[in-house]
Amino acid sequence: MNIFNKLFKRTKTEPSRHARASTGTARQEIIDIDPGMARHILVGQAQSIGLERKHNEDVLFVLTGNSSGEERLSDFGLFTVADGMGGHRSGEIASAIAARTVAKHLTQETLLNLFEIEPSQGNLPPLLDVMRNAILDANQQVVRTLPGGGTTITSVLLIGDQMTIGHVGDTRAYVITDSQAKVITRDHTFVERLLELGEVTQEEASIHPQRHVLYRAIGQGDALKADVFSYPTPHGGKLLLCSDGLWGVISDDDILDIVKHASNPQEACDRLVHAAILGGGPDNISTVLVQFPPKTARVSKKK
Repeated sequence: MNIFNKLFKRTKTEPSRHARASTGTARQEIIDIDPGMARHILVGQAQSIGLERKHNEDVLFVLTGNSSGEERLSDFGLFTVADGMGGHRSGEIASAIAARTVAKHLTQETLLNLFEIEPSQGNLPPLLDVMRNAILDANQQVVRTLPGGGTTITSVLLIGDQMTIGHVGDTRAYVITDSQAKVITRDHTFVERLLELGEVTQEEASIHPQRHVLYRAIGQGDALKADVFSYPTPHGGKLLLCSDGLWGVISDDDILDIVKHASNPQEACDRLVHAAILGGGPDNISTVLVQFPPKTARVSKKK
């Protein structure tokens, strides 16, 4: 079933059951809460120029929304990290152009349809195609507007139970649970390619002098190939987007430990950036962390 069909399937939710407590009676009261009313996604974001850069070439973009009621919408959102390429002209402008172009394209082609009273059902393009076209549009805008400019980008479109991901370069997307920080994107670096071919070991790759040299980025030419894929929304887990100024300095295990012990996504982002600065902060550092509620919520209340 098309994701929009799922979102707009007309359903009636049962009203919450609130037990009435009698005077002088102590008992356990169970309140069933509509998951749509109980909790929504939480988002944190943080940036730093780092200790060695003179200006910030990273761009973050975050857009979220939801509605509650009889005809509620599931959480939706758009999350992007773009990292302007060092050594290229005006990397900060390239990253801004790419992030805004992707946001405009995805908003017009998908998110605006959520607000229609009678949303289109039969003529909507697949979300993977929409994301791919958004990335290609961003590439054309950078090539045309800023010759010589370049940027990475990782963008995630969230609609209900599905995340649609577009990725070029070495910004990363992680799915984080209590036990694992799993990278779900692939770095488009020469060293990562050598690692895939078995020509270097993981240890050699981690210290290779060209480990941050890209073979694929927005702005490098018209023939761009983006990684575009879907991923199930990690209910009860987290999504982390970050530039290489973070993951290139602190390990995945440290990322997991910091996120697990933070009280909320904003605190986690602040601590991640601080850890990267303590690690030397050689590059701009950017983080976006999205926390997803479980699929159901149930509150126990004593009286």
